[in-house]
Amino acid sequence: MPAKKRRDAGSGTIRQRADGKWEGRYTVGYHPETGRQIMRSVYAKTKREVREKLNKTLTDIQEGTYIEPTSITVGEWLDTWLKEYKINLRQETRASYEMHIRIHLKPTLGKIRLNKLTTHQIQHLYNSLISERGLSPKTVKNVHGALHGALEQAKINGYLRINPSEGTTLPKTEKEELRIMDANDVSVFLRAIEGDEYELPLFVALFTGLRQGELLGLTWDCVDFEKGTILINKQHHRAKGEKEYHFSPLKNSRPRSLTVASAVMDALREQQRQQKAWAEAVGAAWDNHENLVFTTRLGRYINNKTLWVNFKRIVSSLGMPELRFHDLRHTFSINSLQAGDDIKTVQENLGHATAAFTLSTYAHATMGMKRESANRMDAFIRSVREGAMTASA
Repeated sequence: MPAKKRRDAGSGTIRQRADGKWEGRYTVGYHPETGRQIMRSVYAKTKREVREKLNKTLTDIQEGTYIEPTSITVGEWLDTWLKEYKINLRQETRASYEMHIRIHLKPTLGKIRLNKLTTHQIQHLYNSLISERGLSPKTVKNVHGALHGALEQAKINGYLRINPSEGTTLPKTEKEELRIMDANDVSVFLRAIEGDEYELPLFVALFTGLRQGELLGLTWDCVDFEKGTILINKQHHRAKGEKEYHFSPLKNSRPRSLTVASAVMDALREQQRQQKAWAEAVGAAWDNHENLVFTTRLGRYINNKTLWVNFKRIVSSLGMPELRFHDLRHTFSINSLQAGDDIKTVQENLGHATAAFTLSTYAHATMGMKRESANRMDAFIRSVREGAMTASA
């Protein structure tokens, strides 16, 4: 008896089922162990519709663009993606992804089959996050970042032919308004913090541009009094949902060394003297096992919120309640640029990924510098013209 002829992968048949629907069956291959056909089906209400679906599927198989149907849901894939493919995330980034997946993505899209997810469904979610839940455009972009990354991996794995989040329109984010202290404001601020419990950390923040977590994560082994430098290689903070503060990598994971003003080094020497006095005063109760530069009077770390609350108390008393702690960093940046520092130096001091980002952030300041540069060129042109006229005379 001759062997039964195998159907080629990509072949198919059409039949009408007992319930009246039409079914197009096709072969995608054979099981490697049993040799049995692996069959899949498409369905439609009419024979014509099912033939169109079947022909499209068979063409995809022949051209190598066929995507195997999967029953995995969007929610299941998001969990898998985070667990299996994002194992090296920074702790705070992981916490952010987990929150967006749990609160924003899974309740709306979680039960949808992964290969049935559409661009319109995603767009509707993004729109509702703003119109119904009142989220900011920046938060929606963060939600999109998590979803897009997960769907892109699903595409790489062969679960999706295209990434349906690619076609969405994201809300326009308004550029952060920079609140900068001018020279007079800085003078007023310095007088206000004089003698305050948090005078030294606030002074150092204002004249180094350190982020709050970097400031409170600075350790004595990273201060070189001889060279006048500080090494920024970690931050100290608590991510959302965490109870304890801890060290973690920098925002861009790239350490940087700052050569700081002598006044900053003087402030650090004063901080060192204060700590020694505190340690002697409390004896065995002193505990600075993390070797932190800025601590409480018992040697413990300073809670980020505690520093923030005291900063807000001070600036509110000065009639500047809108000023944020991060604006100390902006003030340092603008002052550096206006003092003549080149953009590359400012970028490296701030720890920005690129000079282009620094330029974009402080474009208004650099425009003023360009105007001043043009004025200096005008003065130069006048001087050489006058010299030429004198020589010709």
